[in-house]
Amino acid sequence: MTSESKNRPSEALADFVSMTAILGDFAMIVLGFILADLLCRSNWIHAGVENRSMPSVAESYRLILFGSVIVFWGLAGRNIYQLRNLLFPSRVWHKFLKPLLVSLLAFISFDLAVRMDPPIPWFYFPYAALLVLFNLCLWHLLLSWIIQHSTVFARLRRRVVVIGGGSQTRQIQAALGPKSDLEFVGWVQAIRPNQIAALDPYRLGGLHELESILRTHAADIAILAESDSLQREGVLAVAKACENEHVQFEMVPHFFDILVSGLRPDRIGQIELLGVNSLPLGGYRNRFAKRTLDVAGALVGLVLSAPLILAFGALVFWESPGPVLFKQVRQGRNGKLFHIIKIRSMRINAEIDGAPQWAQPNDQRRLRVGAFMRKWNIDEVPQFWNVLVGDMSLVGPRPERPELIARFKSKFPHYQARHMCQPGMTGWAQVNGWRGNTDLEQRVRHDIWYLENWSIWLDIRIMLLTFFSRENAY
Repeated sequence: MTSESKNRPSEALADFVSMTAILGDFAMIVLGFILADLLCRSNWIHAGVENRSMPSVAESYRLILFGSVIVFWGLAGRNIYQLRNLLFPSRVWHKFLKPLLVSLLAFISFDLAVRMDPPIPWFYFPYAALLVLFNLCLWHLLLSWIIQHSTVFARLRRRVVVIGGGSQTRQIQAALGPKSDLEFVGWVQAIRPNQIAALDPYRLGGLHELESILRTHAADIAILAESDSLQREGVLAVAKACENEHVQFEMVPHFFDILVSGLRPDRIGQIELLGVNSLPLGGYRNRFAKRTLDVAGALVGLVLSAPLILAFGALVFWESPGPVLFKQVRQGRNGKLFHIIKIRSMRINAEIDGAPQWAQPNDQRRLRVGAFMRKWNIDEVPQFWNVLVGDMSLVGPRPERPELIARFKSKFPHYQARHMCQPGMTGWAQVNGWRGNTDLEQRVRHDIWYLENWSIWLDIRIMLLTFFSRENAY
């Protein structure tokens, strides 16, 4: 199995578990508020207490929805839904408190501003906070128990290859016990001599075989443990091998001269690590926001572009009878292959020799209507379907063909880093004029800048700029 076609099954399962946790949290938050409302309306909780009147049920449930959204949004940005935190909820219980405190303050402000008649009784707020906290803790305990006592846990564990062979390699191996969310696969020798006999059965090979080892053992993470024995070029070669195989690269921080930004500290046991694991789209909340924008934009785009697809499809068929839509294999996030959809802009069998090639200015294979479509990006509009089904995003690095990627990844530094997010219908490189047969190094540089500086507003800005960018549209 090649790295381009490898799609780790644990990733989809991890997303499913995270989404289950998110939906469960929201349900527990709503349930907590509802139970607090019912308690405050009951006759036996506050017998003899004056001013037990409550707002109407309709008003209360609007308030419940308001509070639930505030608490949930606060939880979503606190790294609660990482696998290691779902497995060990005691690590994140303290993170529940701040969103609950904020929601209490928001409730009180809302009550003072709106002045409901009758007003919300004061005892509603502590009841709601305590019940929501109790529900969240109970739910996370139940979810972690289910994960750890089922086959799901084994499938979710990420596979770790350590590069080194010394004492730090041994410490990392010892820290990755059977209950860790990481699985120690083995180590690659990067220092001499190896003096730890206990590591010998786990030796996978030498440093020159690293790329093949990562691919063969389906590694998810590679840790460079004894990097002080390598020259700078050696460390960069290790990072590049990991990038080529879509493997997360981390290292024990002996020095910080690295090409990609977003470095953050991490820890396994008592070993301090340094890794590129904090890019904006690595956070689940940002990925959820981007996906929400994608789905909404794709639905609107498909509706608005349907007349264009029909009209230009008819023109294409009139000029060159045959299939109107054109499908081609492209590589997406983490090397996943998918079929991109376009309105055909070239003649049938434009690549009759089978060799992939970019379109050129005044390309003889191009249809007359195809030149117009490419200039105005009309041939791209069926890709709203690719966005809707999750193969692509509205904005991101443009997807490329696997045959071309096989050539580019060893030639251009950090080329494979482009595949850390979903490919896009348009991108930062494209709106800056780097599309088609242009300087590939500049395209990669712009794509990396996008990954490091992503925001939802940047996506909106790029979509608006796309309507005014026509350079190099062959």
